[in-house]
Amino acid sequence: MQRFDVTAYGAANHGKALAHQGINAAILAAHQAGGGVVVVPAGRYLCFSIRLASGVTLHLEAGAVIEAADPAQHGGAYDRPEDNGEQLYQDFGHSHWHNSLIWGEKLTQIAITGPGRIEGRGLTRNGPGSRWRAQSGERPLSMQGMSPTQVATLETAHAGMIGLGNKAIALRECRQVTLSDFTIDRGGHFAILATGCSDMVLRDLTIDTQRDGIDLDCVQRCVVEHCRVNSPNDDAIVIKTSLALGRITPSEDIAVRHCTVSGFDLGTMLDGSQGRKQELAPDQDHVTGRIKIGTETNGDIRRITIEDCHFQRSRGLAIESVDGAVVEDITARRLTMDEVTTAPIFLRLGARLRGPAGTNVGAMRRILLEGITANRINHHFPAAIAGLPGHPVEQVTMRDIHLTYQGGGTTEDARLQPPEVADAYPEPSMFGTLPAWALWLRHVRSLTIDSFQASHATPDARPALIHSDVESLSITASPLLDPR
Repeated sequence: MQRFDVTAYGAANHGKALAHQGINAAILAAHQAGGGVVVVPAGRYLCFSIRLASGVTLHLEAGAVIEAADPAQHGGAYDRPEDNGEQLYQDFGHSHWHNSLIWGEKLTQIAITGPGRIEGRGLTRNGPGSRWRAQSGERPLSMQGMSPTQVATLETAHAGMIGLGNKAIALRECRQVTLSDFTIDRGGHFAILATGCSDMVLRDLTIDTQRDGIDLDCVQRCVVEHCRVNSPNDDAIVIKTSLALGRITPSEDIAVRHCTVSGFDLGTMLDGSQGRKQELAPDQDHVTGRIKIGTETNGDIRRITIEDCHFQRSRGLAIESVDGAVVEDITARRLTMDEVTTAPIFLRLGARLRGPAGTNVGAMRRILLEGITANRINHHFPAAIAGLPGHPVEQVTMRDIHLTYQGGGTTEDARLQPPEVADAYPEPSMFGTLPAWALWLRHVRSLTIDSFQASHATPDARPALIHSDVESLSITASPLLDPR
């Protein structure tokens, strides 16, 4: 395949002059030649928006760094966010792609490969929330104590975003995509946002970022494997289905495997120090860094496999449907977690219903949770499965589960009656401290538990299991939950 060296097209590699025009010229030349590899040799390339093209691989050689320029310092701007209409139902970051360091729209056969780096120094992590008028469920309940000024520091006004970049890589409706072998150091709001894309492979990526790591929104046929993602302030790897495309679109046939996610202090996964100074994420819950299905769930989510992954100092696995989606045929197996900051397992079917009039409660069914081991779990948060009255979480199997909690629950905790909070933003903390220490179930139908083991390091006065409105519960080889 023909190679195109960006320095031959005028891209400066000393980090002092803007280089994106030369990189874009090389990409255009490769595209016009019928495809090729655009090579970024060793050096530092200061850039505003880089525009991908069909048939082109952008290859970052060893020692190559693409640095996101800062509009306040470097005399330029990122491409303007698209005019996509009102965009009521998801935040600014989900709704735009062009305002990114590297972006592509409706492209075919594209790739970004390593082993070089992307450094998002000039990107912002902030952006406005959605313009959804209901507002209930727009933010986690843990943020209720924050002042308007504190919230405003995280949610820049729309006008203030013009010229800024808030994503490292953003792809909209692209097909046959490969992202492999490179590192992202600080990716803005999203290190990687893929919306409406299909036939993707993300492999051997290293991401240490200040907000979301990898977001797969309305994506079909995708593999994410052998990736390391550190994201203390938000989720590490997320599968969701927003209305950013202006239509309901599913996420289907996705595998996340052999990945490690974490919530260490920003930058300390890359330097190896694994810092633990930061205790809380911006939502005022403990650090995040997890794998999650949700929160945006307008389109259905089907046939998802999460396997052979490791969670370090992060929230646990979350599977959610709160905006009308059917979430079904989900397998999570062979997961290990250490230093779990909230619940190790959290399944929530709720009624936030952030969507057009007529959006109804979705469904969650056929969920397999198998071979999950979690240690040093925050005692406030047992594994939890919670549906709604008349809308249970259905057909769940929990097999070979091993959980170790820190302990510390009191007799007062055991008497708590958690609220329904049907329309709240879904987080384990939405219910407050729960009255069981190992497993809490509410509004569940057809649950099979086989070999569930749990312990607590210090005394805990709560019962191991509390369940209400649970139909067809089968417990085997789990004496802690079924003392018969």
